[in-house]
Amino acid sequence: MGIVLHTLAALGYALLGLRPWRALAGHAGTLATPTEKSLLGLVLLIHGAGLYAAMVGDGELRMGLGLALSATLWLGILVFWLESFIIRVDGVRLVLLPLAALAALMPVAMQHPISIPHTGTPWLAAHLTVSLAAYGIMTIAALHALLMAAADRRLHSPQPTADSAGMSPAWGRLFDAIPPLLVLEQVLFRLIWIGFVLLTLAVLTGAAMSRALGGPLLPFDHKTVFTLLSWITFGTLLLGRCLRGWRGRVAVRYTLAGLILLLLAYAGSRFVLELVLQR
Repeated sequence: MGIVLHTLAALGYALLGLRPWRALAGHAGTLATPTEKSLLGLVLLIHGAGLYAAMVGDGELRMGLGLALSATLWLGILVFWLESFIIRVDGVRLVLLPLAALAALMPVAMQHPISIPHTGTPWLAAHLTVSLAAYGIMTIAALHALLMAAADRRLHSPQPTADSAGMSPAWGRLFDAIPPLLVLEQVLFRLIWIGFVLLTLAVLTGAAMSRALGGPLLPFDHKTVFTLLSWITFGTLLLGRCLRGWRGRVAVRYTLAGLILLLLAYAGSRFVLELVLQR
């Protein structure tokens, strides 16, 4: 059943992402319709049910690289979907929906997740929940940052003319459908603040879980080091925003650097263990 649900979710994301991409080549609008938003909510429900069945469906907590990346993108899509009812973020979905389609298939392509030990530890569920939520929020923040960088570059470059060849006119129509740079920047820092709080909670719950299992407060391992480096990067960005008004390209660079470190904290170690060492 989990395989069926993940496949249906991937197909739904792909179909919903196809229409705006086709609209770029023509003259149709790229804004999401109320029907498309409702259908995306249904696909999210199917994807979430597939993740639940794969992770805790039989009462045993399981996790793997494919499941972790799929859950991260699911949370990111959920944030994007909720945000779309408040502000126009249609440009993001051209990148996010194809990625979500791939992520939905990852648990199918990368099967045999491992069982998580110490499931009776009360801190474990909290740590996994806030960690995945932080990954999801920061993923959307990074996509916002990329969109900001593209919009800023277009703003400071000559605009494509109506008779330009290729996809330039379509690319211009895409940026006509997104909010102004100032609004995108406000959304970006709102996401980073939420993600930073969740990341802080992930560090604290991870430390509490380590102590409950008789380990050190902050284990000196690959995951802890990269998580703390990511936390410091995002914290520095927020501090610079408050004290020195950091924005624009500085915010984009710090956001992307923080996300890369955060992904390396878990995805990097799981990639080595599961795909390289076959463990």
